[in-house]
Amino acid sequence: MELGVQYFRTLARYNAWANIRLYDACAQLSDTDRRRDRKAFFGSIHGTLNHLLAGDRIWMGRIQHREHGVTRLDEILFDDFEELRTARTAEDRGILTYADGLAAEDMLTILEYQSFTAGVGKTPLPLILGHMFNHQTHHRAQAHAMLSQTGMTPPSLDLLFYLREMEDAASTA
Repeated sequence: MELGVQYFRTLARYNAWANIRLYDACAQLSDTDRRRDRKAFFGSIHGTLNHLLAGDRIWMGRIQHREHGVTRLDEILFDDFEELRTARTAEDRGILTYADGLAAEDMLTILEYQSFTAGVGKTPLPLILGHMFNHQTHHRAQAHAMLSQTGMTPPSLDLLFYLREMEDAASTA
């Protein structure tokens, strides 16, 4: 499998950037609006943001062979939005540190893990990393759609916007 480490480093940086933008937009809402049931898979914006954090904690725990502490996929890890935001930022820093430490030989790793619902899995690490970042995008899109339901114009979160922003920053530096 030929997915280079630089690709995953880019996705880790993009992921952190998109989460900052999403959380900044969500911070403009009242707590009531963030918690309102919007008939999404995890109910509310708050529930979806908690699931995103839970998912990353699960996968990073599996990848790094450490306890993740998550007991359910719909677990509310943080009831307070600012505490959730702080935890999200810390998780993104951990993902960035992990991605920066990846080596080419890591791309040959087969990860064995215990699934919540499907027993033991064995999957190549590049596919796990791809899944983790795709999972983030999927649920950020759900939160993005729920932001639209509030009447707010949600921020642009596409990878290409991130890449352009980084190119612009590099050209003005």
